[in-house]
Amino acid sequence: MKYVSTRGNAEPVDFVTASLMGLAPDGGLFSPETFPQVERPNATATYVETATRILSAFAGGSLPEQAIRDMCVRAYAPFAHQSVAPLTEVGPGRWMLELHHGPTLAFKDVAMRLIAQLYDHILGLRGERMTILCATSGDTGGAAASAFAGSKHVDMVILHPLNRVSPTQRLFMTATGADNIHNLALEGDFDGTQAILKQLLADDQFRRRTRLAAVNSINWTRVAAQSVYFAQAQAQLGRDRNIRFVVPTGNFGDALAGYVASRCGLLTNFDVVAAVNANDAMARLIAGLPLKKGATAATISPAMDIQLPSNFERLLFEASGRDGAAVANAYAQLANTGEAPLPKAAVAKLGSMGLSAERVSDHETIDEMKRTHAETGWIVCPHTAVGLAAARRSRHVDGPTVTLATAHAAKFPETVKQALGIDVGLPDRGREFTAKPEKFDTGPMSADFVRQRVDAIVSKAA
Repeated sequence: MKYVSTRGNAEPVDFVTASLMGLAPDGGLFSPETFPQVERPNATATYVETATRILSAFAGGSLPEQAIRDMCVRAYAPFAHQSVAPLTEVGPGRWMLELHHGPTLAFKDVAMRLIAQLYDHILGLRGERMTILCATSGDTGGAAASAFAGSKHVDMVILHPLNRVSPTQRLFMTATGADNIHNLALEGDFDGTQAILKQLLADDQFRRRTRLAAVNSINWTRVAAQSVYFAQAQAQLGRDRNIRFVVPTGNFGDALAGYVASRCGLLTNFDVVAAVNANDAMARLIAGLPLKKGATAATISPAMDIQLPSNFERLLFEASGRDGAAVANAYAQLANTGEAPLPKAAVAKLGSMGLSAERVSDHETIDEMKRTHAETGWIVCPHTAVGLAAARRSRHVDGPTVTLATAHAAKFPETVKQALGIDVGLPDRGREFTAKPEKFDTGPMSADFVRQRVDAIVSKAA
């Protein structure tokens, strides 16, 4: 198995190299040269068994299958539910795929804990140390901090937009107590932090000097790991049934994982609804409108407050017929002018790939939280509510509809209180973070500021 850049100007690499690099040298994202065809699991397969099978296919010969199985066992041992991602019926033909049973109560745990095991395994064998940069709109930072806390081989630097994440989300990334976890709150929005991450990774000299990599959803291993729960849901609801997945999305990594599962033959069909809030970039892009930098609106579903979804680049690569030059030109024009039309071939393809979008306002999100609680007794987070509201609008008549429940409601107590008048507390597995002091620094939305802080961290660790 080899991985190529979406921008077409980098040498193919194996799975391990793609994972450790995060971003391709030409600024593109790694995607598999060909999608492996993977036998669908049956309904009795455990999550570890399915994860091992899928990730072994993506790893090719770069990692032994037993090593991957061991990583999966360690990654998912701390989850509160033995199924890792259980399905819950919320109405006739409507299901939630619960992805918040990990240590930091969000779907990011599912992939992040696995990638932490992968890094520790590889770097331990090599006797090496790396610096990992993570930009977060809320949940990725907490999952990364928890997964890598105490690692002997990794220094983690987390960038989050100041005052643009919930206090509980921030707590999960800033209160680990681990010396190898460093947090920077930058004055701006998530798109700015993500742009800095890409800029620093594209600085070849800096990247090599600091041994820099990234574990955002730009990292292919994250996407591969998230494809597992789509395959599990298909197996549990019927291997040959048509399923519509509704995915609350900001950076498009989770929805892309559904596309990947479909390309690998793990789903009966590809039918995914991208549920978006007021930051409706994915709805516009699916409709063929240009890539465009715009002001990010602050909403009650903050992890989705993104205007430039990174993983759209992988979808654009596929929709344009894997034309790396066309993708590179589009993103170069975006960087230069703030706007770029999509390649014509991609515009024609995007409307026929099985992907659609639904916009959900803050008011509709609150209404859905109330309605779901009244109908089922479930208290859902605002991001999950965006998905459930979108699912009601796009009812699937040919089979079940599965909405991804992306985070535990306790990560957003202020919004739950606003919607339901209920004080929702952290479950036991989340309370360890409240006993430790938060540790983070604030600074400008500046690549130079982050570069200086990373240099200081690496020098201290040397």
